[in-house]
Amino acid sequence: MGGLCGWIGSSDEQLHTMAAPLARFDSSPLHSASGGRSALALCAHGAAADIAGTDGLLTAVWGRPVWRDPALARLAEAEGHAHVLASLWQQGADRLCERMEGAFALAVIDNRKGEALLAADRMGIHPLFWSLRGETLRFASLADCLRRQAEVDLQSVYNYVYFHMVPGPATIYRGIERLLPGHFLHYRQGRARVDSYWRMRYSEGSEQPFPDLKEAFLRQLREGVSRAAQGASTGAFLSGGTDSSTIAGMLTDLRGEPARTYSIGFDAKGYDEMDYARLAARYFGTAHHEYYVSPNDVVSAIPRIAAVFDQPFGNASAVPAFYCARMAKEDGVERLIGGDGGDELFGGNERYAKQQLFGLYGRVPLAVRKGVLEPLLFGIPGTERVRLLRKARSYVEQASVPMPARLETYNLLERYGPGQVFTSDFLHAVSPELALATLREQYNRSGAASPVNRMLELDLKITLADNDLPKVRKACELAGLDSAFPFLDDAIVAFSSRLSPRQKLRGRKLRWFFKEALRGYLPDEIIAKQKHGFGLPFGIWLQQHKPLQELAADSLAGLARRGIIRPHFAGQLLGQHLQEHAGYHGTMAWVLMMLEQWYRERTP
Repeated sequence: MGGLCGWIGSSDEQLHTMAAPLARFDSSPLHSASGGRSALALCAHGAAADIAGTDGLLTAVWGRPVWRDPALARLAEAEGHAHVLASLWQQGADRLCERMEGAFALAVIDNRKGEALLAADRMGIHPLFWSLRGETLRFASLADCLRRQAEVDLQSVYNYVYFHMVPGPATIYRGIERLLPGHFLHYRQGRARVDSYWRMRYSEGSEQPFPDLKEAFLRQLREGVSRAAQGASTGAFLSGGTDSSTIAGMLTDLRGEPARTYSIGFDAKGYDEMDYARLAARYFGTAHHEYYVSPNDVVSAIPRIAAVFDQPFGNASAVPAFYCARMAKEDGVERLIGGDGGDELFGGNERYAKQQLFGLYGRVPLAVRKGVLEPLLFGIPGTERVRLLRKARSYVEQASVPMPARLETYNLLERYGPGQVFTSDFLHAVSPELALATLREQYNRSGAASPVNRMLELDLKITLADNDLPKVRKACELAGLDSAFPFLDDAIVAFSSRLSPRQKLRGRKLRWFFKEALRGYLPDEIIAKQKHGFGLPFGIWLQQHKPLQELAADSLAGLARRGIIRPHFAGQLLGQHLQEHAGYHGTMAWVLMMLEQWYRERTP
């Protein structure tokens, strides 16, 4: 909830106008400081807000930073985080950021030198957007604060449909960028330099003894849950998976009383996992609360979801996350703890095992692949009619696609073909190949040696920082709650980087170390269950619920009128495609519907 904003290099700004979107859902109080041709504002409650301005130096912190240095921690306790920033500023931008951990966004403006520093935390929990026009640097925790006179970037619209969100550092607006996790911006005399102050460093050599690792992991995880729960009335999401169940149990242990847990169910076959959530709640003795989301709830939530996200966002599980958060808010909870990050740190996504299997093909000598296997599978007529050979052809076809493009083999937009979805005028204004180039750039940025860790590092950015974290944060913001993520505690992140690839993925066993370390703490049924979460049965309901059908049809017609998608594709998607596979094609219907809903919230 809330955030910070400000500028340096201009006197033609209205601070209250810029800051207004930060408090639109919870009426957070405004704290501000100004001087010369600059200003800073914070909208937040209590300890989440700290701002100071003295002797031409303005400093602000939003969030819950952690100072591992005991002297700095004592100074922050006595004088505030903004005061610590001011004291460290003279040491340099890089040095200042390296001393900070936790979830935060910060800004330092030094009017005496004409300099400024912006930084986002290591995991990207608290975002920070910026725009440089002329010599004026403007920045904010929401893109909405900066969108005055900004135009929608059609390339980002394309990327949104491809990824179901807008990958950073780009934003939906031309000329506005987002700081990547662990990055800072240093402004000096009208110029801005963006660089990283932290990145994942994987230790891929020898393995430590399992008992020692287990003891350290459980201790650090308890400490992370404890820190996440400090200073607020706290509850926890509970899907019944390993991550949320572990947090629910540890929160109960730490409090010495039943933790308040919240689960969402769906009256749709294959989507409801309430039984696992109830199992975890009974096992740990939590004070459990449940809510079943209905199609009417979805219709009601759609415009509100579109309003709270400052960029188009196509992850449909934001809806159940919102109803879960609303239930907690009505129960008096101030902060909800989520289990996000466990998969991306410890190797929990099925595609990691799948891609490792595809990677084996690259070890076959090139002469054997090109001279024997591929001619046999693709050169001899009739192989596609033999089931075993057909599967072998499919394996070779996918294994031959280089990483990370192979991760997008089943991408909906790739399957349809951009020319079938978008109008020719729209496609002439964009470069479809840039979407995959964005993925490739991030993948190649990794310094990890193993394919597993390279995929994990990619997902820390694309899956976590760009997708799952905004989903939970914004769902909680819409309900008027704060959020926290114990698995993203810096000590846990550092611990995960020291595990070997084999401890994360052993054969096809996902999160091997993680699950073995929790064996005996969690019920065996939860350790063995398949990952699901709060997936929304939108495609199924779209076939049955008339108000949803009307809203989807009207939204896609709106995108067609904007000249973005082809009218024929809209009809085909909601008709033929949806009947063929409601779950698969329903995802694209949702993504396009939410794009139009976002447009309606912010543009004529």
